[in-house]
Amino acid sequence: MRHLMSPLDFTIQELDQLFDLANDIEKNMAKYAHACAGKILATCFYEPSTRTRLSFESAMLSLGGSVLGFSDAGSSSAAKGESVSDTIRTVSCYADICAMRHPKEGAPMVAATKSTIPVINAGDGGHQHPTQTLTDLLTIRSLTGTIGNFTIGLCGDLKFGRTVHSLINALVRYEGIKFIFISPEELKVPDYITDMLKEKNIPYEEVIRLENIMPELDFLYMTRVQRERFFNEEDYVRLKDFYILDKAKMELAKKDMLVLHPLPRVNEISVEVDDDPRAAYFRQVQYGVYVRMALILTLLEIHVD
Repeated sequence: MRHLMSPLDFTIQELDQLFDLANDIEKNMAKYAHACAGKILATCFYEPSTRTRLSFESAMLSLGGSVLGFSDAGSSSAAKGESVSDTIRTVSCYADICAMRHPKEGAPMVAATKSTIPVINAGDGGHQHPTQTLTDLLTIRSLTGTIGNFTIGLCGDLKFGRTVHSLINALVRYEGIKFIFISPEELKVPDYITDMLKEKNIPYEEVIRLENIMPELDFLYMTRVQRERFFNEEDYVRLKDFYILDKAKMELAKKDMLVLHPLPRVNEISVEVDDDPRAAYFRQVQYGVYVRMALILTLLEIHVD
């Protein structure tokens, strides 16, 4: 039995196989429509979510399986003080696979040690968001044909953004990637990440102004400033509109640069950018369903001929 706690749990070769499966699902949905008939996915979400939870549910339903679960801690026995370990032991009796989101770093890992079914980390605090990273990688590969040899700008909340941390850790395994970190001083990428990049001799820059580096980018990964990660409202209000991607900034970019965003968007990307063919974030959402379908099949060891 296998779990997914981090994108690094899969080798590059295993990721290629996963993405090949996701691309086959995209082209042949009907072929996979009954692959998980009789199987149940539990979505244990201790933190609010729209895309990730519904994406998992859509993935399982598209495979012919069923779903059950809870969408916040208040509607689970956690509100009564039940531990994650006891919850997963119980859920293991009801379902065949579990996707868990939790505000505490490491909680899905604790669950995995006690579970008798595969557990997928659907986001743990500011730590990891592996299925978003799989979505990001699949989007990049599907839209450009490969992963590697590009410059990616990551913009916004680089301190608390688990999607950013997860993606960086995954991309360092590919060749020829340069990172440009765009953030205010208060939301800089953590030292442990820049230390890791230095150790691996991977090029990176840290800048404050987005306009200055737009012409260099092959990908721009926008993120929102996350209110839920701040300790006080004043800091959040001061920083929330620090970066807004609009048409004027897009005019500075390459003709084939792609804009990614893990969503939800607040106002860091103007809606006027949505019609730009380089805006890939809603296509990214669709790829999230395909990659989660592929992941469920892989972890349940279901093969479709």
